[in-house]
Amino acid sequence: MARHAAPRTSRRSALLKAGLTVTAAGAALAGAGAGAQAAAPLPLPVDSLTRTDAGAAGAGALSGVGHGVGPLTRLQLDPLANTGVDPLDNGVGTQVADFKPVGTNLVTDHLTRGGAVADLPVVGSLTRGLLP
Repeated sequence: MARHAAPRTSRRSALLKAGLTVTAAGAALAGAGAGAQAAAPLPLPVDSLTRTDAGAAGAGALSGVGHGVGPLTRLQLDPLANTGVDPLDNGVGTQVADFKPVGTNLVTDHLTRGGAVADLPVVGSLTRGLLP
């Protein structure tokens, strides 16, 4: 008998109701805790909040973003690179007369060899200049 055609048992529906009750109770407790947190007064006088050095805060934020995004430039772009099932590894090329052959491997070789953003010809030099 298929699962959707099986008769519903009272045990299954009782477990479902118990799970929903526990979930609702947890959500209510979390909501009450958030409301109590929002009602707490500020520990410092409000006038002390205006003494922030905006230049230092901006420099710190930019430094944090740079160091957080910088390692992403070294991640392998193609997860199937260097495997036998990489669809980008298939190349098509042509040569007319005695001119230099042209093919799709010129575009996809950086990716199929497991390259990252920093290894790409044009974009790589831009990311190295902008990110640490």
